[in-house]
Amino acid sequence: MQSEHSWGDNPSGPMDAVVEKAQEMGQAVANTAQQISQAAAQKAAEVKAVVAKQATSVTKAAVKRVKAAKKAVKKAVTGARKAVKKAVRKAKPAKKAAAKKVAKKAARKKTARKAAKKKAHRTTLYSSKGKKLYAVRDAKGHFKDIQTYKRAHGMDMKRKSGAETAAKAKKKAKKK
Repeated sequence: MQSEHSWGDNPSGPMDAVVEKAQEMGQAVANTAQQISQAAAQKAAEVKAVVAKQATSVTKAAVKRVKAAKKAVKKAVTGARKAVKKAVRKAKPAKKAAAKKVAKKAARKKTARKAAKKKAHRTTLYSSKGKKLYAVRDAKGHFKDIQTYKRAHGMDMKRKSGAETAAKAKKKAKKK
């Protein structure tokens, strides 16, 4: 018995037509799935690139913040050191002043002793007649005496230096 509706020319047509239609539909679904998977892969690659770019920018920002924090800490430490030094300087002004006073006093004594020990210096001059003169100065540098070179040299030759007398004493000690 044949139905009133015919699916095609072929008596086995209705079944084949359904199978054919299902195959077409399956092929269309497979094509669509492939397109979707390609689009998803492309989108994933784009997202990966964006994420990598953002990660790089976040890393750079973090590095900048770390450097800024390091700089701030360094500045704070330097400020603290300066403050401590200033406080120490303020805390010891009395000691420093006393130490300076003592140092000045010692320096004055030292210079006084040096001036007392200091030999008189001679400055050579020439008289209006052309004779060589020695101007003898005292420890402070003032003129004490003016002598002719001939007279001063004669006195120097008569006197013996400390080194000469010491050498002479040493020589005598060796002979004994």
